[in-house]
Amino acid sequence: MKIVVVGGGSWGTAFAALLRDRDHDVTLACRDPEQVRAIEATGHNPRYLTRADLRGVKPVTVENAPIAEAELIVLAVPSRAFADVAAALPGGEAPVLILTKGLDPGTGSRLSTRVQDRPVAVLSGPNMAEEIAQGLPTATVIASEDRKLAERLQEAINSIVFRVYVNDDLVGVEICAAAKNVIALAAGGVDGLGLGDNAKASLITRGLAEMARLGEACGGEPETFSGLAGMGDLNVTCYSGFGRNRRAGELIAQGATADEAAAQIGQVVEGLTTAPALRDLSHRVGVELPITEGVCRVLSGESLDKLLASLMGRQPTDE
Repeated sequence: MKIVVVGGGSWGTAFAALLRDRDHDVTLACRDPEQVRAIEATGHNPRYLTRADLRGVKPVTVENAPIAEAELIVLAVPSRAFADVAAALPGGEAPVLILTKGLDPGTGSRLSTRVQDRPVAVLSGPNMAEEIAQGLPTATVIASEDRKLAERLQEAINSIVFRVYVNDDLVGVEICAAAKNVIALAAGGVDGLGLGDNAKASLITRGLAEMARLGEACGGEPETFSGLAGMGDLNVTCYSGFGRNRRAGELIAQGATADEAAAQIGQVVEGLTTAPALRDLSHRVGVELPITEGVCRVLSGESLDKLLASLMGRQPTDE
């Protein structure tokens, strides 16, 4: 397939290389012309996953991306830029595969709803870009309301190191992808305060329950939250040393502001953008998300110690 990957960050870089390894004709569209020139000259991304081999991937600027000739458009851009990038796509029939994990911060809507007049699918799961770039095995899920599209993409992407499953629950997969980053911020806070494995496991488990409540209220299927997009992605995001959201939560617990944590990490921390959008979505559908509410309060300046006391002091109830 002729595929254009829009977004030259870590995930876009790793996914472009993965598609190249499946013998597709891959173009990587980057925002910065200097980044494009460096990839052309060296076969490596100078900023992200610098050891990943991009030979055979054609780098271009976003303005010069051959969207009209593409048979598949992959969007791997930050959630805050997603709506603008999607709106700028010219008309055409090529499907869009979304790698971005978050909600549209302007409207709080799922990102797939921002893609107009094209078939759309979402890829999500425990997919740390750093490990994928090293050729380490993982599994993922592709969700779409168009089952044939999901199956076609499954066939095109599945490999011995990247096992692809198909899921019909587009809503649930997108809610999982957004919510897990917010829970990972809280899990990082547990790490930063040195509260131990019991506390972290408890928080992740209750975080999964939050994700499931919100997802079902939005129309998602319960089974999705125990699958790769739910429990799988949540676990790796909360425990991996590569997890930006976990690391940001850890830094904030140790005294950094959200902006300072993001600057130290040097890459997009989606949970910082998604947390208020997720909270506002929960208010609209009438679902209680105490961990997400707590993350938002911490990002607004409340101390983690005070948040911990409020969470642990809530009225006991049934699981």
